[in-house]
Amino acid sequence: GGMYAYSGILTALLHRQRTGLGSALDVSLFDALGEWMGYPAYYAMYGGVAPPRTGASHATIVPYGPFQAGDGKTVYFGVQNDREWRRFCAIVLERPALADDVRFMSNALRVTHRDELHAIIDEVFAALSADKILERLEAADIANGHMNTVQQFLDHPQLSARNRWRDIESPVGTLRALVPPVTIAGVEPVM
Repeated sequence: GGMYAYSGILTALLHRQRTGLGSALDVSLFDALGEWMGYPAYYAMYGGVAPPRTGASHATIVPYGPFQAGDGKTVYFGVQNDREWRRFCAIVLERPALADDVRFMSNALRVTHRDELHAIIDEVFAALSADKILERLEAADIANGHMNTVQQFLDHPQLSARNRWRDIESPVGTLRALVPPVTIAGVEPVM
């Protein structure tokens, strides 16, 4: 969002220099991330299949990344410190004694025993829906989110609500494309 705000401000300054008029900018974090989804989104939309995921685990923080729920959906979360680790064990896994397991008592140990810990998490999560896991993560105050598919992104109601799509002409006919993430009042972007 900050990167697009910066480019929007530069655009507004150029506009002011040329016209003497100011501009109102609107930059949404969702729109900015939508721009970054351009390649996989268009690949899925026009290629017929979404590109495969390439991984989102963290090299030095455990547990961190995507985990599958029992309903087949994926949740994403990161336990960032030992305080969160204790809440994760007690509230999310409902296994408070796990916090004092010698294999997992520090992040460094959790990294060393990543596979063992992931097996425990997978076992608990297999019995829970994504919504239930997210509810527990919220109760534990741990950063989290539902991981959408590319198609769920394309169908996301915010893209329509924020008028983020434009039809553009191409050699193969009309295509739907995402509007650049900076909206400048009174300016229609060049697509």
